[in-house]
Amino acid sequence: MAYQFKGLYITEEQGEFKANLTELSTADLPNNEVLIKVAFSSVNYKDVLSASGNKGVTQKFPHVPGIDAAGEVVSSRSNKFKTGDKVIVTGYDLGMNTWGGFGEYISVPSGWVLSLPEPLSLLDAMALGTAGLTAGLSIYELINSGVTPEKGKIAVSGATGGVGSISVAILSKLGYEVVAISGKKQNDFLTRTLGANAVFTRQDFIDKYDKDIMSKMELAGGIDAVGGRILSGMLKATNYNGTVTCCGLVASPNIETTIYPFIIRNVTLVGIDSVEQPLNHKEAIWKLLANEWKPTVLSHITKLINLEELPAALYDVSQGNAIGRYVVSHG
Repeated sequence: MAYQFKGLYITEEQGEFKANLTELSTADLPNNEVLIKVAFSSVNYKDVLSASGNKGVTQKFPHVPGIDAAGEVVSSRSNKFKTGDKVIVTGYDLGMNTWGGFGEYISVPSGWVLSLPEPLSLLDAMALGTAGLTAGLSIYELINSGVTPEKGKIAVSGATGGVGSISVAILSKLGYEVVAISGKKQNDFLTRTLGANAVFTRQDFIDKYDKDIMSKMELAGGIDAVGGRILSGMLKATNYNGTVTCCGLVASPNIETTIYPFIIRNVTLVGIDSVEQPLNHKEAIWKLLANEWKPTVLSHITKLINLEELPAALYDVSQGNAIGRYVVSHG
């Protein structure tokens, strides 16, 4: 049985890409194992790239973006899921070349699907989404490498964005002293809402920590979501045996540094990818996010929008104007 549904439909016409809210059919979806009615999705920078026709993200058009989805199983050919199960899908090929969460239905392989961990709601799952998973994976690496709260300060870049804001909120909840770095003047949001202990502008952080070959050791570690000189400065200022994670490139995909942090201070740089993580590791992180790591301020950093408001939200994210998380409701 085919269902009609609405979605943000991206078409290519003579090299130009257009986004329209369009009536679609589940008959147009791939014939995968699990059909899901999407309740919520979220807006990520990769969705901006897909919606604007970036062929490094999406090669096949027309297309429905949305790399995150949470909803209920409509039908399943897998014995792992049954009709009515509440589930999450993030990453893999969803929203890239497989129609994604900006449509009211998705059809995906069972190996992409996770049961919604209790006591998380579908809305909160998408308030976290790929950004929350990436933040969780980053924090997991810090903790797993022995960077505990008593070791010192943690720097977080892109702190008003999705990964950064959730990272700051979780780290603060876990008792870490957090140094937030942002290109926006949002000190009250960073300190009062998220719980950061100190705030740097990007330029102030660069001026303090990336001017010389090495900096004074002032950080136990860092979570970098922007790349470039911010990442370089984090590495130079990290304590002996510290760890820095990197997951983004909104400032730059390049890093100009030396090997000194690695060979003199034994600093570890860990790359974070949330897309192709093994499902069992994703599941472990999601259980932490649903329970002891769940930010107490999650509702305060989330803006709920509908499909009609989605193009404006995508534009905000593309211009670097978004603060916190946009969640798309299909209700």
